[in-house]
Order: sequence, then C-alpha cells, then structure tokens
Amino acid sequence: MHEHRHDQVTQRLKKISGHVQAVLRMVEEGRDCTEILLQISAVRAALTQVGRLVLEDHLDTCIVDAVKDGSGEKALSELKESLARFLG
Repeated sequence: MHEHRHDQVTQRLKKISGHVQAVLRMVEEGRDCTEILLQISAVRAALTQVGRLVLEDHLDTCIVDAVKDGSGEKALSELKESLARFLG
C-alpha cells in the first residue's frame, strides 16, 4: 500500500473504531433507536470509503504489478471475488 493511502486508511479506521465505541455507549445508555441507527449508517458509510481507498491502492499497485509480471488474469480473478464479497 502506498504510504499516503496507508496513512489515510489508518486514520479513518481509528476514527471508525472510536465511532463504533460511541455507538456501543449509546446502546448501553439506552439511547433512542433512531439515533443509534443513524450512527450505524455513518459507520457503514465510513467503512465503504475505506474500502474504496483500499481498492484504489490495490488497482494502482497490485493489479498493475501483476499485469507487468504476467499474472494479471489471476489477479483480476481474485479481485472479482473480493469485489463480490465487498459489494455483497
């Protein structure tokens, strides 16, 4: 992973982790379900954004390298499987 993307992904995941902890506190405190659902939606959106960053990096590094070394078909097949799970 490129260093700048690694830093972005790490920072975002730390924020998401804090956000998940906040949702847990909301549940433990018996907060309103609609508030909790709204926060869960925000966490899901943030995770999707992290997934996009990881995908971009994978395309820019791993897929490009695989095409250069002749293993592009295998890498694309693996990417398709990963995308099916990610989009699932």
